[in-house]
Amino acid sequence: MQPTVVRVARLTDPAGPADGVRVLVERLWPRGTNRATVVLDGWYRGLAPSDGLRTWYGHDPERFDEFADRYRAELREPDRVAALQRLRALAAGGPVTLLTASGSPEISQAAVLAEVLTG
Repeated sequence: MQPTVVRVARLTDPAGPADGVRVLVERLWPRGTNRATVVLDGWYRGLAPSDGLRTWYGHDPERFDEFADRYRAELREPDRVAALQRLRALAAGGPVTLLTASGSPEISQAAVLAEVLTG
């Protein structure tokens, strides 16, 4: 059995051969991003953090650890479990790149989600 390969990248990063399936994990389409120029295979809106959590976090690096804990708790909600299982199955079939609009992908929901999928 091959290890699950999950990468994290910005939505605007060019697609590369190692990306595998490219999946957006934002609730809303990022402002200022032209859909026609983005290489995207799927959009998992239901896996994005709640509006309340996203607003509270505000991509403040000092809040990332608590954000990650709260987000993992949200991912255990019944409506998100099914979407997470679909994404897990997709990742089991080959590399997946989780795309985010965040300027700091390493402290985004995509980074937490990647850890959940590979952990």
